[in-house]
Amino acid sequence: MKSIVFITPYTNEMCEKMRLGKEHLHREILSQFKMHMKMCLNFLNHLPVQDQSSTHKHQQVDHQNTCLIFLSRIKITTTIKAIYNKMSAKNSDHYRNKLILAPMVRIGTLPIRLLSLRYGADLVYSEEIIDWRLLRSKRVKNEMLGTTEYVDETDGSLVFSTCEEEKSRLILQIGTSDPDRAVQVLLKMQDLISGIDVNMGCPKEFSLKGGMGAALLTQPEKVKAILSALVKYATIPVTCKIRVLPTIEETLELALLIQSCGVSAVAIHGRNINERPQHANRSHFIKAIAEKLEIPVIANGGSKEISCYEDILKFRAEAGASSVMVARAGEWNPSIFRPEGKLDIEIIIKAFIKESILSDNPFQHTKYTIQNILRDLQETPRGRVFLSSQTMNELCDIWELQDFYKDTKLKWEEFKKKHKRPADEDIKDPKKPKLDMPFDKSIICVPDCEFIRKHYSTNESLPKSILLKWTIKESFGVPKYSMECSDKKFLAIVEVGGRKFMTDVWEKSKKLAEQGAAFACCRYLKLMEKKIF
Repeated sequence: MKSIVFITPYTNEMCEKMRLGKEHLHREILSQFKMHMKMCLNFLNHLPVQDQSSTHKHQQVDHQNTCLIFLSRIKITTTIKAIYNKMSAKNSDHYRNKLILAPMVRIGTLPIRLLSLRYGADLVYSEEIIDWRLLRSKRVKNEMLGTTEYVDETDGSLVFSTCEEEKSRLILQIGTSDPDRAVQVLLKMQDLISGIDVNMGCPKEFSLKGGMGAALLTQPEKVKAILSALVKYATIPVTCKIRVLPTIEETLELALLIQSCGVSAVAIHGRNINERPQHANRSHFIKAIAEKLEIPVIANGGSKEISCYEDILKFRAEAGASSVMVARAGEWNPSIFRPEGKLDIEIIIKAFIKESILSDNPFQHTKYTIQNILRDLQETPRGRVFLSSQTMNELCDIWELQDFYKDTKLKWEEFKKKHKRPADEDIKDPKKPKLDMPFDKSIICVPDCEFIRKHYSTNESLPKSILLKWTIKESFGVPKYSMECSDKKFLAIVEVGGRKFMTDVWEKSKKLAEQGAAFACCRYLKLMEKKIF
């Protein structure tokens, strides 16, 4: 047998850095290195199976003077092949025979992804994140939560969060219309994820106007440019998600082009750009494509007929697909992935709230996800109390998780005391910026009164409207608002009956800040309990 020593201009340290996809390394170095490794593997594949020679046998492969391979009669190691496999983006097995949580905006956050994995999902997709949002974000290691976060440097909002538990099964989905931006995101993120996916099926107006999502379905050259660029520089598998076109033939033509770019799999939603969940899903389109492609096809769009684990398997068989991607059925109850059967939604909601607390998931995302789990139950007395909730503490009151919430907060406080830093720059608040300046002690500050417009169905239900109606009724006159401004953020103070009220949450505009101050006042005066949505 033989042993191999692989000698290149690249040091072991550089190879490891390239495997991890560090941003500062030039893309061409990575591309050339992968090419050299592939050349070595091709050479190995043509070696004779046996070699009885007892003397050292040398053979040199000259490729731009960058590679030397030496053979001896010692056992052949698999080092080169192992390194190449790690460097190669093509890994179709990662997507074969898998049950997958689909990308869902505002729902596919860390808590729901973790629950889905624990309930039996093989892979989970992040919600779609637009490329420029990730590119303007700062990577932060949150030691307190055990997460890695990407925080928008323009407003301090949380863009993306992940943890070690999901790393080997997490696919990041991006919205992009530009190959260069897509590659920049890849190089910035690929050491935290197991695959990257390009959204080519979203029919929403925002995506279409930006040349992203379903807008790419009719732009094959741009599709090829984006996917080829990603495959060229990736050390992880590259995929994309599409919708069907008007005919099977047109869809197949696009799918074959996608396959030719070197991607590892393609997900296909069985509705076209103009269709919505109430329309039938074209499983026969997906099956026809799956029969023609060599890479795995992931079937999507079957949630209308999926109510249990067995239905997922039935959909996969009907679509003739390698794997199934579940969206709404997983949104309604992530335990749909359990072979033993779904759990009651009360168990799911409590588990989800706990994970949201542990990961400090933004409240608005947590509430939105619970709304989609409850669905019709939002109209029950308990559901209406839930709809009026404005803080995580109130959610915990509804589902009797106050002790868990308080205990977690206490642990965080203890952690902060033990790990004090000159400035807590590495642990960002994923919500809106909080007040960090001295203020008049005579002002009543009600914390965490974040104004979220979509929580109010009518103008009459807005905090300012409720407060104005009350002050007139009580003969206090019209509330008076004053404003603080810092770094293009606003904080309002409202004066009612000689007392001043504010919150500690900065807003992006004066109007929003005034609503926040009115909300703080209404909560202090207990005027919001009668709020109707």
